[in-house]
Amino acid sequence: MFKWLLDNSLGNRLLVIIASVVLMAYGAFTLTRTPVDVFPDLNKPTVTIVTEAGGMAAEEVEQLITFPLETTMNGLPGVESVRSISSAGLSFLYVTFNWSTDIFRARQLVSERLAGMEASVPEGITPHMGPISSIMGEIMQIAIPVDPSKISPMAVREYADWVLRPRLLSVPGVAQVIPIGGEVRQFQVQPNTRRMAELGITHEQMEAALKGYSSNTSGGFLELNGREYLIRNLGRTSRLDDLKNLALTAKNGQPILMRQIAEVTFAAAPKRGDAGFEGKPAVILGIQKQPTADTIALTLAIEEALVGLKTSLPAGMEAPKVTFRQASFIEASITTLQGKLIGASIFVAAILFFFLGTLRPTIIALTAIPVSIFITALVFKYFGLSINTMTLGGLAIAIGGLVDDAVVGVENVLRRLKEDRAKHPEHRIHPIEVVARATMEVRSAILYATVIIVLVFIPLFALPGLEGKLFVPLGIAFIVSTLASLIVSVTVTPVLSFYLLPRMKNIDHGDTKVLAWLKARYRGGLQGALDRPKAAMVAAGAAVIVAAAAVPFFPTTFLPPFN
Repeated sequence: MFKWLLDNSLGNRLLVIIASVVLMAYGAFTLTRTPVDVFPDLNKPTVTIVTEAGGMAAEEVEQLITFPLETTMNGLPGVESVRSISSAGLSFLYVTFNWSTDIFRARQLVSERLAGMEASVPEGITPHMGPISSIMGEIMQIAIPVDPSKISPMAVREYADWVLRPRLLSVPGVAQVIPIGGEVRQFQVQPNTRRMAELGITHEQMEAALKGYSSNTSGGFLELNGREYLIRNLGRTSRLDDLKNLALTAKNGQPILMRQIAEVTFAAAPKRGDAGFEGKPAVILGIQKQPTADTIALTLAIEEALVGLKTSLPAGMEAPKVTFRQASFIEASITTLQGKLIGASIFVAAILFFFLGTLRPTIIALTAIPVSIFITALVFKYFGLSINTMTLGGLAIAIGGLVDDAVVGVENVLRRLKEDRAKHPEHRIHPIEVVARATMEVRSAILYATVIIVLVFIPLFALPGLEGKLFVPLGIAFIVSTLASLIVSVTVTPVLSFYLLPRMKNIDHGDTKVLAWLKARYRGGLQGALDRPKAAMVAAGAAVIVAAAAVPFFPTTFLPPFN
């Protein structure tokens, strides 16, 4: 196979060069459109069930709502765990499925069980499934500062609930927007018990009237002159006067209105929490993303939506301010790793030039880095992988090894060209034959070395659960880039060697002084080890034992700290 690749590459040299350039251009284009995130997709299929039960204590919520839900969900196929949180008036249930379960299939199973739960929970209580959200949680927090001298906290909260939140939810990739702080407007009815007693109105009558208030009802159809008319009772309203004039009953032919027995006002709902920003009261919105959304692209879309809303802010309201931006951490991480990749490439180039002593072999060996990385980018696209700290980490680990195969090939070609140049002109062979023979001579060494390196990373693919989801992309990035460098070493590298090396004027130069000094010292050390093999083996074994004994004393952690 490698001989076929080599022969066809040298036989179609121009095609190989053009294909390499096109491949790198397409790979670069693909990289700019690859999703970027902190980590790979770590979202285990989880369905969240939220149940509101106003007025219930935590114990009642657990006994009457949470426990029946847990019992029902535990029997679903593929469920690994069911966790719950019960608090005053609120129940959260987290149903976690195994990794192989499709999230939409899981939600369908949960939805079917919820449909049969009406008789198992108190009347008027309806459990709801939460949106599909990412394990990374909130990707952004937005604060709207409130200056009470210019605008009321109630007006700011209404803007957040009815303008800003719907606009952000319309951005593709946003799973949920949760506002906190400010004041939530509500109708408040304060009964006057003395007036109620005078007019003979009970609390039950008042409660029944309020339950039926502001709702539209249907009266069926009326057929008249061959036409059907829809009969509707339009009672929905948000005007305060309509509630004040709500009739509860009649006495002596006169209606008794709500304003006669109670004080009806717009007022703030009792607070269960509050928010602030820079020492001022504020309304803060937490934005959660969907699991497959590109964090950076989604953040830019949200920021664009915020810019568009600035022109229509109510009088006295400050523009929303971003207080937390997960994309900033991602951008910093990616920038750091990109810098490391570039720095490593420059360092590798310097070392190659230092040892090879000339520029052309260095350039040939370095071409393996961009070609291999861009091939890896195409594989990322095919497998739906993102650019993250793990995939970039895999490339950073591989960056030095990407040139190994090319260096071995170039160095052997250079050596064979020197030997051929030293022959009598009549006995010299064509440079393309020299390149082919020199490349095939080191084929086995290159192949075995690459396979051994790849095999070291194969166990990563056996990691289960979260560990596998985290480290498998690192293994893919390393293995794909390493195998790509192997292909480059028998295709692009020989072609470039043919074009650049035979025409070198200083091809007859020997090793640099530093390289000659290193070779001499290495030769002496190698000869010493060969002369005393037992001592060398004992020293190596002792080093292994000391290293193994030190391992238990190293601190261990799943992930390093990020703050």
